[in-house]
Amino acid sequence: MTLPTRFQEAVTQARAGVRSAEREAEKVLGRIADAAGIAPGDVRRRARALGDRLQARRRELGKTVDETVRRAASRVRLPSRDEVETLRQRVDALTARLEALEGERHKPAA
Repeated sequence: MTLPTRFQEAVTQARAGVRSAEREAEKVLGRIADAAGIAPGDVRRRARALGDRLQARRRELGKTVDETVRRAASRVRLPSRDEVETLRQRVDALTARLEALEGERHKPAA
């Protein structure tokens, strides 16, 4: 498994954890509202505000994780797509040259 894949899996798991926390927070808020006798509209408003804050935190977490992955990948010196493509083109060109030289070597002498 590659390093970026592992980081992506970690991000996915972190986001799933945040979603789970959001659901649990909504349940707790509902129980608190029932116990405190808060109006349902107020509960929905508070839950929506809480959800908005949690989503903002999730976006911040995603950005932080993405930045961390980018920094870690740069330290490992993983090649960019452009670098890989450039190397692939060079290998293709060298392969063609070698095949041409092999073809000349096997030609009968004139």
